[in-house]
Amino acid sequence: MPDLRQNGDCPIIIRGGHVVDPSQGLDGPASIRIENGMIASIHRGGGDPGAPDAAEFIEAAGKHIFPGFIDARVYVGEPGAEHRETIASASRAAAAGGVTGFVMMPETDPIIDDVALVDYVRRLARDNAVVHVYPSTAITKGFGGETLTELGLLREAGAVMATEGSHSLRNSLTLRRAMTYAKDFGLVIAKETTDPDLSSNGVMNEGLIATHLGLPGIPREAETIPLERDLSLAALTGASYHAAKISTSASAQEIARYRGDGASVTAGISINHLSLNENDIGRYRTFFRLSPPLRSEEDRLAMIEALANGVIDIIVSSHDPQDVDTKRLPFAEAAAGAIGLETLFAAALRLHHSGEITLTRLAECLSANPARIFGLPGGTLARGAPADLAIADLDLPWVLREEDIVSRSKNTPFEGARFTGKVLQTMVAGRIVFNS
Repeated sequence: MPDLRQNGDCPIIIRGGHVVDPSQGLDGPASIRIENGMIASIHRGGGDPGAPDAAEFIEAAGKHIFPGFIDARVYVGEPGAEHRETIASASRAAAAGGVTGFVMMPETDPIIDDVALVDYVRRLARDNAVVHVYPSTAITKGFGGETLTELGLLREAGAVMATEGSHSLRNSLTLRRAMTYAKDFGLVIAKETTDPDLSSNGVMNEGLIATHLGLPGIPREAETIPLERDLSLAALTGASYHAAKISTSASAQEIARYRGDGASVTAGISINHLSLNENDIGRYRTFFRLSPPLRSEEDRLAMIEALANGVIDIIVSSHDPQDVDTKRLPFAEAAAGAIGLETLFAAALRLHHSGEITLTRLAECLSANPARIFGLPGGTLARGAPADLAIADLDLPWVLREEDIVSRSKNTPFEGARFTGKVLQTMVAGRIVFNS
């Protein structure tokens, strides 16, 4: 692909490609005209979008064009653990995977729980990131579970969601108050649902494989019990609630039930839980120690079905960089988490190539839905939208090698994995930020 270094004033014409944009019901040939960092026009059927003399051209014949992907759950080491990941390095990893914007978790040092820290993240991203970085805020001060943060002020400062990151929130009264306040400010409460007591000693999914490996297990109920509590409070308060990462069929059934009863609830899933299962842990491979743990193959298939039928709304990478000191340990002692920004789209394409999920549905879960749920710009290639997009070859075979990983950390469960389909070029506000 050409490496255009336009200054933002030169019109760009992308022609000959196949555009997949669920927000417009578009899945076919189209040409795109970009001016001043925005989508100026889109011509279905690949017709001539009108090219001024100074226009730059990107020939996309045989390629697919998507609205830039938005990853709604990304952990970054900055501030406090820059050796694992900085905002700048995470943004470059995102661009390599076609991700043009991501929601940054508040799980930093210090924890993002006040206006000054939200502003700090926004300024760092403005000066150093090549993609959009959207800060989130803690629900409670210091993840302490008792004192609420200033949700209204944090929303005004630019926080796009309230979350406790990977931490639990045991106090139901505190959560009810948080939901009530968040509703007034149009802020989504996004939570991982893990019972800290049921899961405290476990390191993988409870079952025969855990027993065979001699590892303590985490029951599925460690996810479903707190999820049921959260959903009940969301129905009670009328708040917008997002179950950040579900992994069991029972969780999907509960989401569907409450949504059917009128609750404003949505759900996400990590790409790892769509692509992998507990068998992949093999002989104590710590890069496969995740939270929630990888589940059974039956649960993985149930998650794919829930994604296909609309119960699960978005796919996230759950990008969680860990270094050698926290991963090259015995399985039970290793930190949970894996990187995933660079492989999010390629791993998701496996579901398309297997015929389990349509390409349009994948694009919806990776772009349009996260933009809608969290009120973010992007997720569409409609006229007047930011020119954030990804150009991909869906049939290009490639292998993920450690030396090719852009992220500062290398803890990927997909090391050495073979993929079919790769992002070739990523554009943010009309500027090319990644070129394969």
